[in-house]
Amino acid sequence: MDNEAIKEVEREIGYTFRYKKLLEQAFTRKSYTDEQHQGCNNEILEFYGDRVLDLIVVKEISEFYGSTYGDEGYKCSFNEAECSQIKKRLVNGRSLAARMDELGLAKYLIMSKGDRMGNVQEQVHVKEDLFEAILGAVAIDSEWNMEVLGSAVDMMLHLDTCFYNDMEDYDDYVSLIQQWSQKKRGTLPQYTFRSVAEERNARRHVSGLYSVPASALLNPSRTSRISLTYSAQDLIPEDAEAEDYICHLNIEGRDFAGYGITKSEARMDAAEKAYDYLVDEDLFVTIKDEIPEPTEEKAVSQLQELWQKNYITVPEYVYKESHDKDGNPVWTCECRIASFQYYCTGEAASKRDAKRKAAYDMLCSILNHENVWQD
Repeated sequence: MDNEAIKEVEREIGYTFRYKKLLEQAFTRKSYTDEQHQGCNNEILEFYGDRVLDLIVVKEISEFYGSTYGDEGYKCSFNEAECSQIKKRLVNGRSLAARMDELGLAKYLIMSKGDRMGNVQEQVHVKEDLFEAILGAVAIDSEWNMEVLGSAVDMMLHLDTCFYNDMEDYDDYVSLIQQWSQKKRGTLPQYTFRSVAEERNARRHVSGLYSVPASALLNPSRTSRISLTYSAQDLIPEDAEAEDYICHLNIEGRDFAGYGITKSEARMDAAEKAYDYLVDEDLFVTIKDEIPEPTEEKAVSQLQELWQKNYITVPEYVYKESHDKDGNPVWTCECRIASFQYYCTGEAASKRDAKRKAAYDMLCSILNHENVWQD
């Protein structure tokens, strides 16, 4: 991996490696080391990363959905089976692979010639393994620092979004800005982070750090656990801790700064401000603008169009044939989109019609899901 690739990966996961070779190892498949008869591959890092992921996700579930009540003990909104299902949804292979697609990291995999000829980097399990190997590398490099590992999982898996998606009034501004940036620029938005202490120090040495207009800083973050009022003159609240975060996002030549007690909250706050600005300036294009009138007849091609424009990952269709009581064929088609995390089905007498029904159901779900695509 060259320096630019390493810097991009570090930026996307929010962690800078002390030992760059560990990061390179996370991207090195066993097929490559077998072919070269030298070097270290990522298999053991996958093993460590899998355990890290389980621990951090369970920890986040316990904190998000439960609380400790003194002598009364710990209480959770969900039972064991329900928490297990939440965890399963968050860390299943398709979810992890979808995040690798969104972060654009699979292109840096170091593979054998056979793997490259077979395009194995497109396979779900390969991208899942890469996700886990990166976490394993962070664990080793940070000497199993739990704060660092929690931050890396949060950045890579976007946990706050997964949790808040269950709330009616929640808007995922990070995903909205990502969709806009991929459509408008063909690249992922770039976020930079500073601790509050680093930001305050930078302010002492740099004049006019913020070019963002006051109107873009007036709305408090909907995801922050602390109620704040922002102004262009003082983004950082007086009671902010030194280890809290400031996130900077540059959109259309403007700097949007967000505050949060975690990197995820700071990122969401910056993304919300950028989103508000784009909407106010009539610069934001949504999926609904691309597909104003979904139809069952065109649903398959409309989903394909959204994929080609980087709004969603590639639609996948799985078919099953059965027969009714009279022996007539009945086709069931299941449509899956990894970035959308659930599936839709269609049933008809023909394979083609079943596919169209499944695609139409999926298209309608995407356009209306949690009001994500609404201005």
